[in-house]
Amino acid sequence: MRTDNRNVKNTVVSIYVLLITFGILMIVLSKSLEFLVDYTFFIILGLFVVLVLFHSVAGYFEYDSDGAKITILNKGLLLTEYINYREKKVEFARQDLIGFEINNYILYKSIVILIKAYDGSKVKEQFNVTLLKSKKLKYVKQSLSKTIKANRKLKQG
Repeated sequence: MRTDNRNVKNTVVSIYVLLITFGILMIVLSKSLEFLVDYTFFIILGLFVVLVLFHSVAGYFEYDSDGAKITILNKGLLLTEYINYREKKVEFARQDLIGFEINNYILYKSIVILIKAYDGSKVKEQFNVTLLKSKKLKYVKQSLSKTIKANRKLKQG
């Protein structure tokens, strides 16, 4: 199964543009209107915090379980064609999957994958799935559960 959230890129770019435009508009208005002068710093600080929070949540997620290996990829949504930033890619054999957990915080969703390393130790990998639609997240969950179930049968038999 293969899934990703590439369709949210245009929405994310639009939100960035709106936040930056609103920030510039507030700076211009606060300079021209006398009653906003006292609150200019707080308005700009609030917009900056919202922009940073949105930037930390906005990410590209790709899941591919076709074939003998499972590939999971996380990367940023802006400027990824030019600058490879915030990229995290994990590729592992199906038999190495031990478990997974989906964490749903207020503004952030993540999936934690537990993988068996070559030396027998366990490795936890965390991926941002905030902008992945719930239907697609359900498919990823089903695929991982199916793989874990198959791995347990292999161990027993």
